[in-house]
Amino acid sequence: MGTKRSGWRKLGRVLLYITGSIVLLLLILIIYVVSVSHINPPEVADKSALKWERTQIDTSCYTLGNSWFRKSKSGLYEMYVEGKPFERGVVYGKLSAELVKRQEDHFTDQIKKMIPSQSYLKFLKYFVGFFNRNLAENIAEENKEEIYGISFSASDKYDFIGTNYERILNYHAAHDIGHALQNMALVGCTSFGTWNDASADSNLIIGRNFDFYVGDKFAEDKIVAFYHPDKGYNFMIVTWAGFTGAASGMNDKGLTVTINADKSAIPTGSATPVSLVAREILQYAKNIDDAWAIAKKHKMFVSESFLIGSAEDNRAAIIEKRPEGMDLYDPKKNFITCTNHFQGSIYGNQAENIKQRDETASGYRFERLSELMQQNGQNTVQKTVDILRDRFGLHGQNIGVGNEKAVNQFIAHHAVVFEPKKKLVWVSTSPWQMGEFVAYNLDSIFSMHGLKTNHELNDTTKTIAADPFLKTKDFQSFVTYRAMRAAIMNGEEVDVKAMVALDPEFYNVYLMAGDYEFKRKHFDSAKQYYETALTKVMANKGEEIHARKQIEKCIKK
Repeated sequence: MGTKRSGWRKLGRVLLYITGSIVLLLLILIIYVVSVSHINPPEVADKSALKWERTQIDTSCYTLGNSWFRKSKSGLYEMYVEGKPFERGVVYGKLSAELVKRQEDHFTDQIKKMIPSQSYLKFLKYFVGFFNRNLAENIAEENKEEIYGISFSASDKYDFIGTNYERILNYHAAHDIGHALQNMALVGCTSFGTWNDASADSNLIIGRNFDFYVGDKFAEDKIVAFYHPDKGYNFMIVTWAGFTGAASGMNDKGLTVTINADKSAIPTGSATPVSLVAREILQYAKNIDDAWAIAKKHKMFVSESFLIGSAEDNRAAIIEKRPEGMDLYDPKKNFITCTNHFQGSIYGNQAENIKQRDETASGYRFERLSELMQQNGQNTVQKTVDILRDRFGLHGQNIGVGNEKAVNQFIAHHAVVFEPKKKLVWVSTSPWQMGEFVAYNLDSIFSMHGLKTNHELNDTTKTIAADPFLKTKDFQSFVTYRAMRAAIMNGEEVDVKAMVALDPEFYNVYLMAGDYEFKRKHFDSAKQYYETALTKVMANKGEEIHARKQIEKCIKK
């Protein structure tokens, strides 16, 4: 007995030693992270722009020098900024100060909903700090100065996370961190292009859905931003307040960039954020070769497809970039399609890419996109919008409204259509890509010299009407379903039978109902919902596995 006690004491001392060592290592790690994750702002010799003040034209329009900011009747915000990097940032921040603050509120509120645990949020703070400890070293001085300028208009109430500059700089890597840590729920974007005899007038047409979801409120205040930088080309991007990177954009040389996320391993350190690589391409590239050269010089920690459209080349190609290298996918055809897997000769046939294509919604959505393009004949801007709004599965099957396998997942932050040779861009209005698409002519915007009066700037003769689906009973049912889904996520009681009836072909309705009933120990009911989910078109392998495991648990209960 004494020997046993002695053994337990030795084991206890060993465990105590190990535990103490781990705690000590964690403390050292936290101290290290706090010390190295602080990011000093760039040195700016002339900060006189901070004294500038905006002029209010009316309740929804401000000017500052030649720069301006207004809200369109379409619901989109429009902004024009010019000058040197720090000046651009200061002007951007001063013109849109209310939106910069509100956007951060929406972003942090959504993060809290997704991660209600305060302890886990604190852990993520240190993780992101460690992960992005060298972020500033991988961002061009021009971008840092512009972001620094914006940061003076950010809210001080989030100082506990970091300084204004540190936070906004880190937000530019949010896309990359999010899709690296959440490969089971990638940003599921869709993009495509047609040219020569695939387009009705032979000109290049590019369409894309940016399916980036950080809550409904985050997508409310979209900005169509026009930049006239002191160096490089004039360009436009569709963005949100405080964000200077590019997800979708076109410059005045008729070069377009759209980004699509691909499967990535969890990274071990920071690199240049995808959106800032895309931004640099827009500002400094006039053709596909220029875009390739710019992308090649940057290290990235996630895998991404850059669909590049070029008026000069009158075609499009995809730069497929991974942390270890890159490839150029040229379809050698008169059209191109892109979802969330690689297609080129270097990465297309790799096992992990094939798995990504076949076990997520990417491959299915790619097939549906190709099917629609073939059915539609020679492409037009209207046909491009129709494809971006398509909510069905292969062969027109009803797979439920909101299915990730559809081109239109009803989560898009925005959709855009470009006609590069004509310098025309159409931007979607809410909700998602279902509202009107309003047209902007880059030549017209950049020929303006300031804004003297508040007036509409889009070309109303080219507006594309809202989708008629918005006026249907099915759409109203979907809106009601989303409200019930939000209620479940907030821990509220709902009528799951009524919820299922709102979108009966959508597998996810049954998964949610199953999880809801399982949590309440209604195992027979939960099992039936999971079994029904398996009979529907499911978006990915992971959800199918979840349903099957839950059925086994229900049987055991």
